Amino acid sequence: MAVTRVGKPRYPVMIKKLFAVALVTALAAGAAPAAAHGQASNRAQRVTLTNSDNGRSATANTGDDVDIRLTSVRENGLTYSWSVPQSSNPDVARLANGGTTPDGSAMATFHAEEAGTVTITATRHCRHDPGRVCPSVMTPWKVTVSVE
Repeated sequence: MAVTRVGKPRYPVMIKKLFAVALVTALAAGAAPAAAHGQASNRAQRVTLTNSDNGRSATANTGDDVDIRLTSVRENGLTYSWSVPQSSNPDVARLANGGTTPDGSAMATFHAEEAGTVTITATRHCRHDPGRVCPSVMTPWKVTVSVE
């Protein structure tokens, strides 16, 4: 004699099917406007520049963020520390935030506000341990950013 279960809820199967339909509908609705109009996504990008980018040029778009990450160097009881990077034209690249760390590294984020060219600069200087002497040299760091 076969046993038939009557009235067993089938909610897990129905929920899975409803979820699948909702997911497909949401994905189709989200993708349709961009595809229908042939538009590419215009999301802001992040341009990151470091010690090795000194003297180089970079390109950013209006709305992008330009991150500067300068790493200090420690050798023979001397620490070569960075100043906070600065923009030559805040109308083109506005300093959103910036600072230095206890080890002498520096960071800054500039927001590309409008089209133009800007120079971002920082200076590396020496901090010495007791009994050590620093050379009288300050090293500049500079990049040119074209905002389109």
